[in-house]
Amino acid sequence: MDLKAIKTFHLIAKYESFIRAAEELNYSPSAVTMQIRKLESDLGVTLIERGKPFRLTEAGRLFREQSLPLIRHMEQLQAIMADWETGEAGHVRLGVTEPTASHRLPRLLKTFLELHPNIRISVDIADTPTLADRVLRGEVDLALCSSPDTGEELYYEALFREPFAVLLPEHHPLARKASIDIRDFREHRLLVTSTTCPYRRKLEMTLKDAGNVPTDVMEIGSMSALKHYVAAGLGIALAPEISLEPLPRGTVVRPLGDGLSIDMACGMLYPKTGAPFTRAAARLYRFLKHELCRDAWSTGGVLDVSPTGSG
Repeated sequence: MDLKAIKTFHLIAKYESFIRAAEELNYSPSAVTMQIRKLESDLGVTLIERGKPFRLTEAGRLFREQSLPLIRHMEQLQAIMADWETGEAGHVRLGVTEPTASHRLPRLLKTFLELHPNIRISVDIADTPTLADRVLRGEVDLALCSSPDTGEELYYEALFREPFAVLLPEHHPLARKASIDIRDFREHRLLVTSTTCPYRRKLEMTLKDAGNVPTDVMEIGSMSALKHYVAAGLGIALAPEISLEPLPRGTVVRPLGDGLSIDMACGMLYPKTGAPFTRAAARLYRFLKHELCRDAWSTGGVLDVSPTGSG
């Protein structure tokens, strides 16, 4: 059954005229007549009574009523496919690590979806090694994370830095200081995230290089929960500044002293080979890259954004 013929039938029924329908479709009257004859042959019924005045048969009235939802659905489907072709529709699977998932991404996705309401986005929150594996497996299209340790099949594009700061209970002895020195960590319990967290590995490398590895360490498996354990007085934490917002009651933030600055590079991870981005994924990639780099420029945390193979 020809969809064009069904649309032609609906126009004829609307105008009660073969000629008016032919004029709107820019067809000849004979072409319109042939379409209707073919449609009637396919259905095995007569849809339009021949002669004047114009009148649908009982079968024609039933067919018009029942086929109208089909026409509307097909027109909607054609519009969706046209949007998909231009990247205005589709499904994007985005992987992201903390704290970006909780503190940067929600605002950005709200803006993006207001601009592109027909694009659906699934957000997969995990650590960098897990996301790298999922990108390789094709389970996510792209990921916002730190640089993975392995994966020659991946591109990693650094976009911005997450600076670290020290969070302390407000009555902690170190809270009286304007800045915290690395050597201060040795004398106090340090709260850290899980061993798979890139931020913890960055912290451990920095402390080891400084020769000030703390002996009293308490592991907290969730970065978002870390600040609440500090608020409870269980220790101090050196964590990404953005993850500390909003500050829990009873805590204070201090910068590192001795001119020391610790930060973690974050960026976009995507396959080097294999299936290319869908148009919708490419549109989201360009948007996130633009917005994150713009934020980095405004805060002084901009990085070289040229892509490199990870590993």
